Amino acid sequence: MHEIPLQYILIVSTLMFFIGVWGFIVRKNLITILMAIELILNSVNINFLAINRFLYPHHLEGHFFGLFVVAIAAAEASVAIAIIINIYRRFTTINVENVSEMKH
Repeated sequence: MHEIPLQYILIVSTLMFFIGVWGFIVRKNLITILMAIELILNSVNINFLAINRFLYPHHLEGHFFGLFVVAIAAAEASVAIAIIINIYRRFTTINVENVSEMKH
């Protein structure tokens, strides 16, 4: 069985991270911004698991950090979706430019 080199996993994780950052900065829709944040968190999980696998294969610290990030992501997604639903009910749009009207 061939093992995937750590460099390949880190390259994929880095690409996912920067695609998520790009999506967070460029996108105007709140749902796609939320998806970009989830992409960033998943790239962090890949890093935790890959580094744990290659540096400490008999320990589970990376797995526990991964579970913690998944729990935080689930809580963040549920709160964000609740906020987005309330914004949509009030303004009938989920574009970021139109949300700035909430200031007054």
